[in-house]
Amino acid sequence: MASGRRRRMGVAGAVAGVGAAGVGAAVGLRRLAVGRVRLRPDPDADEPFGELRGRPLTVQADDGVPLYVEVDGPDDAPLTIVFSHGYTLNQDSWHFQRRDLAAGLDRAAGRDHGKDHAKDHGKDHAKYAKHAKRPGAKQPGGRRLRLVFWDQRSHGRSGRSKPTHATVDQTGEDLYTVLRATVEPDAPVVLVGHSMGGMSVMALAHRHPELFEGGKGEPRVVGVALVNTSCGDLAEMTLGLPLVLAKVLRPLAPGTLRGLGRQADLVDRARALGADFAFIVTRRMAFADRYVSPTVVAFLEQMIRATPIDVIAEFYPELLAHDKTAALETIGRVPVLVMSGGEDRLTPPQHGRSIAEALPDAEYVEVGDAGHVLPLEYPGVVTGGLRRLVGRIGSAREERTA
Repeated sequence: MASGRRRRMGVAGAVAGVGAAGVGAAVGLRRLAVGRVRLRPDPDADEPFGELRGRPLTVQADDGVPLYVEVDGPDDAPLTIVFSHGYTLNQDSWHFQRRDLAAGLDRAAGRDHGKDHAKDHGKDHAKYAKHAKRPGAKQPGGRRLRLVFWDQRSHGRSGRSKPTHATVDQTGEDLYTVLRATVEPDAPVVLVGHSMGGMSVMALAHRHPELFEGGKGEPRVVGVALVNTSCGDLAEMTLGLPLVLAKVLRPLAPGTLRGLGRQADLVDRARALGADFAFIVTRRMAFADRYVSPTVVAFLEQMIRATPIDVIAEFYPELLAHDKTAALETIGRVPVLVMSGGEDRLTPPQHGRSIAEALPDAEYVEVGDAGHVLPLEYPGVVTGGLRRLVGRIGSAREERTA
């Protein structure tokens, strides 16, 4: 018995030693990588990430959880766009879209973060967008916008949820509550969702199809944008690992996260101490473009680190079980934009392709050298797509009234 205990302790010590060596090497690599990157101009070094604020509003979810909301733009704007962020993030992940669309579509066209800013590295994205379906539309001009951003439950400034309510269906109901609180009855609204935010939009469509049918007395959904998201089958994701290794590790992840969630205080303190290692993991898992700004990587990592580990553990099994394929029929009643990153490890591009194939009139854009956070990695592509979507909506409304 004693020898068995010693063997187990020896294995644990070896694992800890390898882990410590790995962390040490990772820290060194991170410092080397950042040092090299700093030799190049960082266009986002002075960007005020996390500082753009709108008019604050708190909305009570149907189970009493306070949902934090911010509104930008005039209340009499002809169109409202509601942004739903992804898993482990918060509303600030829409930083560039908020900045560039706040002035309205006409002035935003001259400030688009992909047209005149080095963030998108001067690339002609027509060459990088694969399988693109782009319905023709009149170019929008002069339209003011009202922008609504909210923090999903247990994320950002919103209140903590009961673990049993950490579900995609509940976030869809939360989105419904936000819409009812921020959009006038019968007023048009566009829904934009990234990652889990896209799943929230699908859950809304599943639970409240009347919003997509022009029901009287409700906000009227006239367009949808789904970015780096999935309608199901996420349990098969490999995270970029070899398939054999992914199959071994996949069943262990939920239990591991639950165990970490039970040690939340300790784990969160360790996460704060391991910021250098977290930077490398974030850079590797979330982005594909090797020229991505280290300031952007650090900003994303800070948002993830601010999400408690027990919240991550509570939502994770629900995301794996997510299946809202049936909701696509409802979403397909309005103009849709679907965007994917060609190197997305979390929601691989085949998920976006599947959504687009189920929506015959959708515009599909796949950015080949992009990861899971298109709104931050290629903000100009996302903002430009949103402008085209609004233009299509305007053209469709003109055709109906002609």
